[in-house]
Amino acid sequence: MKEELEVWKDIPGYDGLYQVSNLGRVYSLPREWVSGKGAISKHEGKILKGSTSRGYRLVQLCINGNMKAYKIHQLVAIAFLNHIPNGYELVIDHINDNKLDNRVENLQIVTQRFNSCKTQGKYTSKYKGVSWHKKSNKWVSQITINGMVKHLGLFNCELEASKAYQKALKEL
Repeated sequence: MKEELEVWKDIPGYDGLYQVSNLGRVYSLPREWVSGKGAISKHEGKILKGSTSRGYRLVQLCINGNMKAYKIHQLVAIAFLNHIPNGYELVIDHINDNKLDNRVENLQIVTQRFNSCKTQGKYTSKYKGVSWHKKSNKWVSQITINGMVKHLGLFNCELEASKAYQKALKEL
C-alpha cells in the first residue's frame, strides 16, 4: 500500500495561523504575540483534534480574539479545490459518503440538488425524499429547497410518496 504524501496549505483568511492538509488535518502554526500588558506569549504548533457534530469533524479557529467553527471538509475544499462557499448553491460532497473522510480525493463540489438526491446511508425508504413516519403509520414525503424543508404530505403507499417528491422536483 502506497503512503500518501501530506501537503499543507494556508487556510485563506488565517494565513500564518492555521494550515489544512490534503489528508484532512488542520495544523495550528507556532507563534508568539505580545499581550496588552507587554508580556510575550508563545503558542506551540499542533494538529487540532476538533470535535464531531452531526457526523462532521469541526475545528475552532481564532483570529484577533474571534473564534469560529469550521467543518474540516469545507477548509480542505477551500484550500485545495478553490471552493468559494456560497450557501446552498454549490456544496461539498463526500464521494464515499463517509463524513469523517476529509481527504481531498474524497471531496467534490456539486450542486445542492445533486447532493440531496445522492443515496447516502441507511433510510427507511428506497426512495429519495420519502421516509416512514411512525406516529401516523404512513409514508411522509418532503423536499429541501435552499435549506428549507417543504412537507409534501403523508401517504399510505411508499411509491405515491415518491411520486409527490418527483413532482415537486420537476416543478423546481
